[in-house]
Amino acid sequence: MDKPIRVLNMVPIMQTAGIENFIMNLYRNIDREAVQFDFIVHSLKEAAYDKEIEALGGKIYRFTYKDDKNFIKYVKDLFHFFKEHKEYKIIHGNMQSMMPVYLWVGKKCGVPVRIAHSHNSSYEKSKKGFTLHLLSKFTKYVANVRFACSKEAAEYLFGKKTYEFIPNAIDVEKFHFQEEIRKQVRKELEIPDDSIVIGHVGRFDLQKNHIRLIDIFAEVSKREPKAILLLLGGGRLEEEIKQKVERLHLQEKVKFLGIRKDTNRMYCAMDLFILPSLYEGLPVVGIEAQTEGLKCLFSDSISKETNITGQIEYLPLQASDETWAEKMLQMAKEKIDRENSYQKVKSTRFNIKENAKYMKDLYIRYQEKGV
Repeated sequence: MDKPIRVLNMVPIMQTAGIENFIMNLYRNIDREAVQFDFIVHSLKEAAYDKEIEALGGKIYRFTYKDDKNFIKYVKDLFHFFKEHKEYKIIHGNMQSMMPVYLWVGKKCGVPVRIAHSHNSSYEKSKKGFTLHLLSKFTKYVANVRFACSKEAAEYLFGKKTYEFIPNAIDVEKFHFQEEIRKQVRKELEIPDDSIVIGHVGRFDLQKNHIRLIDIFAEVSKREPKAILLLLGGGRLEEEIKQKVERLHLQEKVKFLGIRKDTNRMYCAMDLFILPSLYEGLPVVGIEAQTEGLKCLFSDSISKETNITGQIEYLPLQASDETWAEKMLQMAKEKIDRENSYQKVKSTRFNIKENAKYMKDLYIRYQEKGV
């Protein structure tokens, strides 16, 4: 192969979030002499991964849809782009909301391989969310390759159609628990050694259910005054959550750590990972937390396929805050062999090195033989 295959990834913006982290994990580990990633992002704003993408040889094409919400302009820009860039034979759609639109334009412009990748199993319960949910139903008519991170995510977007399971793989070497790092991080964050530390990683959005999480933690704090909650991420609801924390007088116990590139270090400091999401596909952070050897408590709306190590327990969102709090404290105090959990994940396709080889072969097959 003289030149690498160039795969065009469709994404909102390359920030440090679950889907974007997965794409970057894959990009760093795939054989870039065989497959190179380029990106259409939907904002003129620069994001955390832009410079790394360019350093790895990727191109970034900037659209304005997230900035101006001008749908007509967006469609015109897509047609112009695909007519100008005939070199792209593979579109990999990761932005679910606009997937039927850009895959339809790609089909009209003759792009032979159009991948729809389902990362979620439901939608935000709002007027906007419902509108995008209805639009997403057209995806199966314009995509000719279907990827999904879980059975639930596949059924949500594709119904009963066949799909390729693509696990949300991570760089397992990066998420290897170290006791010394645990001590360092707790010292940096001024957390006493005898504190129970509960962690959550996710953008501040309705899907992640931070409002409920704070209510649950308030119950935890009543039972265990030394408990600490670490919140990693950023987003549109962050200020609202901070205000709620202040109203409940929890500001000394809830630490907002922002968007970070060292989440692996933060996991080391935790005793339990919690994810009370309203819905998920197969959360990358759940794989990361398990690899670091953490017990995890998830809402039962999250795919059971996430449970690789046997260290995840699920509770219904309908359960009381008190029930959640008691379960959290019980799990946080249980001993766990963190090294054993790491070894379990390392031997699966959730290891990005194994998954990258698999994805390279898929892209080459699609490029050379078609769908």
